[in-house]
Amino acid sequence: MSKSIIQTDKAPQAIGTYSQAVKAGTTVYLSGQIPLVAETMEMVSDDFEAQARQVFENVKAVCEAAGGNMNDLVKVNIYLLDLAHFAKVNEIMSSYFNQPYPARAAIGVKELPKGAQIEIDGVMELPE
Repeated sequence: MSKSIIQTDKAPQAIGTYSQAVKAGTTVYLSGQIPLVAETMEMVSDDFEAQARQVFENVKAVCEAAGGNMNDLVKVNIYLLDLAHFAKVNEIMSSYFNQPYPARAAIGVKELPKGAQIEIDGVMELPE
């Protein structure tokens, strides 16, 4: 099984000792994305909805760099500072995915990097 690193300028560069994603065989493991704008490496906004949309755009860019798309994600983890935003996440997520939706967890956390309100990671399975 081959392993390759996925990298794109259309999503924020890693801010630590990790890769945007790693492809092992036909499986792609996406690192967590926060709402940074790739071009500036700054937070998109303090507004939760803007942050959530930016995170989904970042995840989409990494999926595409790996040769797939959002609908190839089989598992998504969403980390939220405030679980009261769960309904808004569902609404936004439905505009990025077609049914059947991936497996998902929504997890309330105390803190995220750079003061983000949301972070998303996932696992993608590419067609052979």
